[in-house]
Amino acid sequence: MTPTATMRLALLLCLALPGVAAATAYHVQQDESTLGFTATFQGAAFQGSFSRWHADIRFDPARLANSKFDVTVDTTSAATGDADRDGALPGADFFNATKYPQAHYLTTGFTRLDGSRAIAHGNLTLRGVSHPLNLTVTFTPQPDGTALMDVTGTLKRLDYGVGGGEYADTSVIGDNVTIQAHLVLSTK
Repeated sequence: MTPTATMRLALLLCLALPGVAAATAYHVQQDESTLGFTATFQGAAFQGSFSRWHADIRFDPARLANSKFDVTVDTTSAATGDADRDGALPGADFFNATKYPQAHYLTTGFTRLDGSRAIAHGNLTLRGVSHPLNLTVTFTPQPDGTALMDVTGTLKRLDYGVGGGEYADTSVIGDNVTIQAHLVLSTK
């Protein structure tokens, strides 16, 4: 490369780098945030939540190309308030938490819906099985510099082998499971 071409390349890089600003890195306030799910048993909805999870959130609605979610969930921490169900969830028929103690979600990109909403495109790995999962994200900056983020999406439990075998009957346990998260975020 000639010295002139090198100088042009360096100048182009200097001009382009300010436009490649990173999305804001957020710290999730765990004690104020929730990660849960809604499913059905014999036609009646029930809710559950996870008490142990970690989310690395980098998000800016104006810089979606630089935004990222990396979420790890301890599947042994699932609770629904029903002793029988809570005892079964970590077992081999459902989360199989002994073999697969964590679920993992990692974004692959985002699509803007409007000023405060976007679709997070990513992959969820659960029980060693990965499938694409899109999540609707609503981002609300707060006057004090914090932000609220609400996330929702629906997956099919049988795609991941959750509740297979004798529990595969979708008239007893519905196939659709809605994921919901309410995150209180502060800047790192």
